[in-house]
Amino acid sequence: MSAHFGLRSCAVLAACSFGVLTAVSTPAHADTDEQILLKGSTTASYFWDDASGRAGDTGLPASGKPMQKGLAASPSWPLLTEGYVIYKGKKMPFFVGDRGPGIPSNRGIMLDLDAKTFAELTGGRFNPSTLYVDGNGGQGHIKVDYVITKWGPGVGKKNYPVPFSTGAWSRRDNNPAKPPKVEEKPETTQTAQPAKAAQRPETQTQTRDQAGGSAGGANVQLAAGKAVPARAAETERTSTGTGGAMLWFALALAGGAVVAGGGRLRRLIKR
Repeated sequence: MSAHFGLRSCAVLAACSFGVLTAVSTPAHADTDEQILLKGSTTASYFWDDASGRAGDTGLPASGKPMQKGLAASPSWPLLTEGYVIYKGKKMPFFVGDRGPGIPSNRGIMLDLDAKTFAELTGGRFNPSTLYVDGNGGQGHIKVDYVITKWGPGVGKKNYPVPFSTGAWSRRDNNPAKPPKVEEKPETTQTAQPAKAAQRPETQTQTRDQAGGSAGGANVQLAAGKAVPARAAETERTSTGTGGAMLWFALALAGGAVVAGGGRLRRLIKR
């Protein structure tokens, strides 16, 4: 735990020299519905600076904000940067209110959570008398995933964290990291299956067989490829044949009448 507070006083002095202790509005805790600006993972430690001088306490946080739950320290992100961490499925919001860790950041410990948040994540409890976290099996460092949802307005690196010793915390970054692309799951839509195209009948002419029966099959195929129901075609042929027979019969009757009439006329002449 003592290593968590290394170089924090240096950070406070440096922050003062750059005027970051001016009055600023209190940042709201991270809203997970906001745009994701940066995400990654790191090792996190914990601290609690209440200016009491206990447990390596080096004074009030560099932002001038009172020590509170959700206040974290970063070795390079701008003060008042907002985001959240995830540990074993638990999500907790934070804002950057202090500088640190100092020397531990050279070993990859890039985030210092407040002791109350750390206790809740690890299933422990914050001890206000000692400023330590008890009941979590002695854990002082945990691997967390972090998400940045808002960059602070001041100096600091707006990208993946780097050690405090680099001095990135004191330089203004005008080239923030590009927000990661959020992969959207494609919507599942049901596409109507195209109906099978009607098969064009082969162009062929069905003829009646020598017995005078139907050419067979459900349809009679015309030369143009149009299907006509066999029953309709047969009816058409039948009606045509019947009509022809009736026509010939009528003509025959007419002819007989003419012949009969002529014979009568001849008989009348002879008389």
